[in-house]
Amino acid sequence: MNSLIDQLESVMPTAMTGSVVRTEGMMAAVAGFPAPVGAVAEIQRQAGAPILGEVVGFRDALTLVFPFEAMSGVRRGNQVRMQRTSRFLRVGDQLLGRVVDAHGVPADSLPMPSLPHRTPLDRTPPPATERPPIDVPLTTGVRAVDGLLTCGTGQRMGIFAGSGVGKSVLLGMMARNTSADVNVIALIGERGREVNEFLDRDLGEEGLRRSVVVVATSDQPAILRVQAAMTATAIAEYFRDQGQRVMLLMDSVTRFAMAQREIGLAAGEPPTTRGYPPSVFSLLPKLVERAGCGPHGSITAFYTVLVEGDDTNEPVSDTVRGLLDGHTILSRELAAKGHFPAIDVLQSVSRLMPTVAGEKHQHAAMVVREAMAAFHEHQDLISVGAYRAGANPVVDAAIVMKDEIEAFLCQAVGESTTLETARAALLQLAARCQAARSSSEVSSPPAANAD
Repeated sequence: MNSLIDQLESVMPTAMTGSVVRTEGMMAAVAGFPAPVGAVAEIQRQAGAPILGEVVGFRDALTLVFPFEAMSGVRRGNQVRMQRTSRFLRVGDQLLGRVVDAHGVPADSLPMPSLPHRTPLDRTPPPATERPPIDVPLTTGVRAVDGLLTCGTGQRMGIFAGSGVGKSVLLGMMARNTSADVNVIALIGERGREVNEFLDRDLGEEGLRRSVVVVATSDQPAILRVQAAMTATAIAEYFRDQGQRVMLLMDSVTRFAMAQREIGLAAGEPPTTRGYPPSVFSLLPKLVERAGCGPHGSITAFYTVLVEGDDTNEPVSDTVRGLLDGHTILSRELAAKGHFPAIDVLQSVSRLMPTVAGEKHQHAAMVVREAMAAFHEHQDLISVGAYRAGANPVVDAAIVMKDEIEAFLCQAVGESTTLETARAALLQLAARCQAARSSSEVSSPPAANAD
């Protein structure tokens, strides 16, 4: 009862009003309106229904309100009224199988669901000392990830790739085949036509049945693109608190950062690295820290990072990589060769794999990685025929096993797998790699063992 009273007090509307003085870019500057940052305000218009906006900052004696839609029809002197100071989402099990907007309101053509519960849009991450350890592996349904980049339940991973390299397809494969109980998928800044394509082609009916999809397309205001990420995280937190294992898939955190950059610059923040204001680098850790294990359930999060110009060291990529528990790099070169999913295993790492994978599994992954690294290092010599067989047993084995390793890493979109089948296939692959290396060592003359 006390929690309900606290919610009522925090969202109760007030009589605070102000008036529009001018517009500054996409924002309205309001006089006589000392509302707190984060409050939701209602802007009256001469024609049409009022529009809602969020207080994002102050400039001198004016309050800056960023609207949730275009400000057409707003003029100087229009009244602005406080609607609520805190925001809560309606949540419930009937959200499963639905597509919702940044406000958590269903955006599909289905009937309005019954959502009896409320959850705050912006919650404080769990205290570090109260987080349970991550020691249980999670099936993603992608063989290359489960075998060589094994993830734990409650881990946070980044998927780094340029445009058109297969991020959405990879997310769809994970959502369909994961061992998690619930998927929460955030499509932030996507092109409008891609939403239905993702739902029908990548996610499918089976994946949608146990998923909640939050959508904010690229044409919507920046404030909604930021809020969509918060909404998806809040929904994931609700299901986690119900004791469920949740997989949170966010595509992409880069567009979330770009939206916050637009808001920050409009509010008068100074641009820093590549034009990103300080609020971007302050908001990113607050977002990703909300994922993880809780007392009753877990949120395993995969955040895609749209790498600008395929530069994995650009500011957002570099910051996110340091916040997460591992990263998966998608290679444009592999995608051009028809290798899907285009995961560059040698450049990717799961920091929790030593904790959640057994010793035999880790050893097998090391053997396969060693073969891949040896082939990659000598690839130029091999391609021009300059490499002499018998010079290095590891390279000899890598050449023999190249096709088998690629067959393990490639996976058709409709092919399903589990952690157990991926582990078994990896153990067999590693055993054949070691057998090929031993055969090369036996057949090579002693003088040919040196490079």
